[in-house]
Amino acid sequence: MPYFFEDYIPGMETSFGVYDVTADEIIEFGRRWDPQPFHVDPVAAEHSPFGGLIASGWHTCGMAMKLIVDHGGIAPESSMGGAGLRKLSWEAPVRPGDRLRVVVRVLESRASQSKPDRGSVVLEVDAFNQDDRRVLNFELVGIIRKKPA
Repeated sequence: MPYFFEDYIPGMETSFGVYDVTADEIIEFGRRWDPQPFHVDPVAAEHSPFGGLIASGWHTCGMAMKLIVDHGGIAPESSMGGAGLRKLSWEAPVRPGDRLRVVVRVLESRASQSKPDRGSVVLEVDAFNQDDRRVLNFELVGIIRKKPA
């Protein structure tokens, strides 16, 4: 069931899926989008401050969004895109073999005054690894279509 604007009630919290992180995926993303040694070269990563290969923070954001979209937290029937982020923090490295899950909390929900078919929501997104350590936190501002009449 897709979420529409009316379904985003402040205080609501939902968990979304699991995502298994692989070394190949970390390296592929890193080579294409964030070619720092600790994202693309396992040997060089051993000598980095992280002591091994880690996912780019941007990759971690992408994995979190994939979990949210794949599990219906943001639906193609209702999403009208994002309006931005209010904050973003990468709190712990994401490594090969990690299993991520995402928790989304609705912080705000406001109907548009000028466009009656939509509203904006602010979602706090946390990603946790298999040890329940928070690895990512951001606040996403989304534009969401209201339920069809």
